[in-house]
Amino acid sequence: MVEVQSITFPEGITLQCGEKVAPLRVAHQTYGTLSPKRDNVIVICHAFTGDQYVASPHPVTGKPGWWSRMVGPGLPIDTDRFFVICTNVLGGCMGTTGPTSERAGTGRPWGKDFPPVTMHDIVAAQVKLIDHFGIDRLFAVIGGSMGGMQVLTWATDYPDRVFAAMPIATSPFQSAQNIAFNEVSRQAIYGDPNWHGGDYQAHGVIPARGLAVARMVGHITYLSEEALTRKFGREIRPGTVPSSGDPLSALPFGGMFQVESYLRYQGSNFTRRFDAHSYLTISRAMDFFDLGSEHEGNLSAAFRGVKTRFCVVSFSSDWLFPTSRSRTLVRAINQAGGHVSFVEIDSDRGHDAFLLEEPDFDRTIRGFLNGMARQAGLSAGECDNAV
Repeated sequence: MVEVQSITFPEGITLQCGEKVAPLRVAHQTYGTLSPKRDNVIVICHAFTGDQYVASPHPVTGKPGWWSRMVGPGLPIDTDRFFVICTNVLGGCMGTTGPTSERAGTGRPWGKDFPPVTMHDIVAAQVKLIDHFGIDRLFAVIGGSMGGMQVLTWATDYPDRVFAAMPIATSPFQSAQNIAFNEVSRQAIYGDPNWHGGDYQAHGVIPARGLAVARMVGHITYLSEEALTRKFGREIRPGTVPSSGDPLSALPFGGMFQVESYLRYQGSNFTRRFDAHSYLTISRAMDFFDLGSEHEGNLSAAFRGVKTRFCVVSFSSDWLFPTSRSRTLVRAINQAGGHVSFVEIDSDRGHDAFLLEEPDFDRTIRGFLNGMARQAGLSAGECDNAV
């Protein structure tokens, strides 16, 4: 168990599926100082297997925050200027209510009975936290991958509450290919001998092998062929044999390709910090996401009347959420008469490029936020007398 910063809402939340989750706990991290006018707030939305520790050491792994190079004093998302909030998503396993949380009145975790959630539900839970802080309007919402889906949901569900939005390496809908990858990952979990029909917690085990394979599949999609070749090529680790504690168990014999070793390492580490039911819940939330389908297939209708200023960012080698999806999004916003700019970052690092050192990306974020701050009337010293 890890102590986390959180707010509990006894009244809970009613989900799109009609079920109610109560109480609702929203775990979060904050950075910087809230201005007296409460107008310098940036919400950062994390990706699929991320969490609220965007710029803080992770309490389980001890690793630096997943965007610590981007969020902090003087960095592109400057916490000397902005008040940053990042929440663990509804259905997650780092403090926000999810399958690992105790179900009221049962003394047991929700487990397999945790209801399905959507991006609308995930954002609605974040809104409850924002309301608790007394914040009426966000200066900006920023997120990559699944975080970008949340950004788009914020802007379309709460158009009067978001001044600027930056959806990064994302799409207004989950593609058939991505749904297929997610299903392969889910089947790996279902096929684990420790799955026990979803009741693994009652048996005191976790489906570590299946969850590790699911993570391995994900990592393949996050990287480009160029990145994998540059990092690993066909190099073999001579004499390598897997440890007896590896949930993926033994190779036949002999050596192991470096890329295999990398995937096994990522899979094994993942099982220490993530829950299988959360993996299933969140992957399904991504699969359900399709803004156009909620408007009879007309994506531009989702953005009618939305005054939010958008900056859409894609990466040239991202084949999980390719640039073509970003262009579709940009066209839809334009057709709705919205405010949108678009940047494609030239990178050979694949989908994960938004988490890595990319100077052009850094400049894009800094430039967009500075420009939006001027339009919003935020001065460089807005937080000097903050509370």
